[in-house]
Amino acid sequence: MKDHSSQNKKAWEYNAYEFWLKQSGTPADRAKRDLENPIGMLKKYSGYFDTYNGIKIANICGSCGKKAVPLAILGAEVTVFDISEENKKYALEVAAAAKVNLNFEVCDILEIDIEKYGNYFDVVFMEGGVLHYFHDIDEFMCMMYSLLRDDGQMICSDFHPFTKISDILNFKQPTMSYFSTETFEGEMAHSRFFEESVREQMPKCSYRKYTISEIVNSIIKNGFTLKRFDEHPAWTNENIPGEFTAVARKTNTPTKACLKKQ
Repeated sequence: MKDHSSQNKKAWEYNAYEFWLKQSGTPADRAKRDLENPIGMLKKYSGYFDTYNGIKIANICGSCGKKAVPLAILGAEVTVFDISEENKKYALEVAAAAKVNLNFEVCDILEIDIEKYGNYFDVVFMEGGVLHYFHDIDEFMCMMYSLLRDDGQMICSDFHPFTKISDILNFKQPTMSYFSTETFEGEMAHSRFFEESVREQMPKCSYRKYTISEIVNSIIKNGFTLKRFDEHPAWTNENIPGEFTAVARKTNTPTKACLKKQ
């Protein structure tokens, strides 16, 4: 595991289970809400799935299962890949309360077992801010390509690159030149929900933020055909972009560097 991955793992295993209990309720309470309205719990992402029943979904950095469990309720076979044991504990307890199967692999995303999961999934899905945890976006996109079957679909939703130059989402992370390629340390996304005394003790994450062109070009050169690119308003200000969603299909031959890893 790379140094920055180990650093991010420490951050995401710091009081994470307690945070989800506080933020989302007990696993039984969360499961009840998921069962009552699984489509609603998927929010805007429901519009990006053609179907649910019987498809194999890799939920990348799926955290506490907040989207994985609703997808499983809708009939999908879901595998969460995430770096945190604390996230796994909460997610599996919610799945058990909802009486659905959920596979959860605790690992570095770049070290997923390709012998087991290569060309396995119909969809790879991620949301809520994922790309900035990976310092080489091409290596990340190559892994997404490897996980998908031919003509499989990637749904990649993330924080808008404009957050590099302005703290649009109020994460209290440093801003920089839009074209900066520097890595930096910053607070994890939910640290703002903790009291200041706890917040000061929380481990920092190691980030690398990308431009729109870096994201789009990495998708294309690593074997995908980009089908759709949507920008979404920030939850702090509906007049500026806060998130985006890219939808792409595995249809092309990726770069030679990516092929060597297959």
